[in-house]
Amino acid sequence: MSNKLEFEAGDFVVYPAHGVGRVEGIETHVIAGQEIQLYAITFEKERMTLKVPVTKAKNSGLRRLSTKDRIKVALETLQGRSRIRRTMWSRRAQEYEAKINSGDPVSIAEVVRDLYRGTDQSDQSYSERQIYQAALERLARELAAVEKIDEMKATERLEQVLKKAA
Repeated sequence: MSNKLEFEAGDFVVYPAHGVGRVEGIETHVIAGQEIQLYAITFEKERMTLKVPVTKAKNSGLRRLSTKDRIKVALETLQGRSRIRRTMWSRRAQEYEAKINSGDPVSIAEVVRDLYRGTDQSDQSYSERQIYQAALERLARELAAVEKIDEMKATERLEQVLKKAA
């Protein structure tokens, strides 16, 4: 098993369902008599370690951090007009969750943009706020990792972009 590994210890990666994590190392475990290489990825925010088989990393959606260009597109998306469809909330909520879990910063930015409420706008329901916060945190974490700034600064930057657009 001397195939080239895509990620190394110390690399920041994005796992769609959990956001930005850091590869702590590559471990070899014997499972059902087979030797399997696993990426050990820690997600500090969730205090969690995820082990992803090296051979399944691509299919699981594990990827490198977005490029600065992709982040720029996500920030531009935040400035667009929100598109809230007149479908039932439960259906929209499912679509928003799917976009967040896709791990794509532009899709996540669409959720943030669509659920953002300025101070002059109507209140959000509890579940809208929950989804908005989840999307904002996920986007801020990737922005922070790409720009090498802390998460608070990244969140402030995203909120400034949203306020300007509103």
